[in-house]
Amino acid sequence: MNRHTRKMLLNIATGVAVAATAVVVFLPAANAAPGTVTGNVNVRSGPGTNYGVVDTVRRGTTVDVQQCQGSWCYIAKPGPDGWVSANYLSAGGGAPVNPQQPGLSFGFSTGPGGPTFNFGIGQQPQPPVIRPPVVQPTFGEACFYDRTRFRGASFCLEEGESIRNLGDWADRISSIDNQDGLQVQVCSESSFRNCRTYTTSASSLGDFDDYVVSVRVR
Repeated sequence: MNRHTRKMLLNIATGVAVAATAVVVFLPAANAAPGTVTGNVNVRSGPGTNYGVVDTVRRGTTVDVQQCQGSWCYIAKPGPDGWVSANYLSAGGGAPVNPQQPGLSFGFSTGPGGPTFNFGIGQQPQPPVIRPPVVQPTFGEACFYDRTRFRGASFCLEEGESIRNLGDWADRISSIDNQDGLQVQVCSESSFRNCRTYTTSASSLGDFDDYVVSVRVR
């Protein structure tokens, strides 16, 4: 190998090494953004109310928002991870989240190749864009507890949601937190049979205590 060829190969190798180093330096440490849960909300297995509930996360919990799809975001937290409505999230510093494009509130958007993150490396400072405040819709919910006086394990349903058969939660509900004054129907049989309706919170269900098999919130 002559000296000219060796020099050309050395230059190529040096260029590859520099490029690889740049990739390592500028890749993010984790594809997530911090967020805060603004109200008790169900964590679901997919981005929509038609997916099953895998957990419940309480108001004030700090989570890692990993991606958003439509008006739903996937969060990581202690316990099962999953999807929550963007209406129940705030971005860093308590900024409200636009439910139409929630990913932009956390510094990334979802495209054909997956989430795209905005880091601002090498970009010139841009003047702030003043936008009118986003008014977020509110959604009522009721929470169900397996002990009286709103204690113990719990899950929540939003207005319009229902569970025809509670499965593992059958015959466990002992109190209802219904601060939004919704019509909460608890039934001692599956498919909403033999029911009682509450429009306020109930610290004890009386003769329905530990005797509920199906529920719905209207």
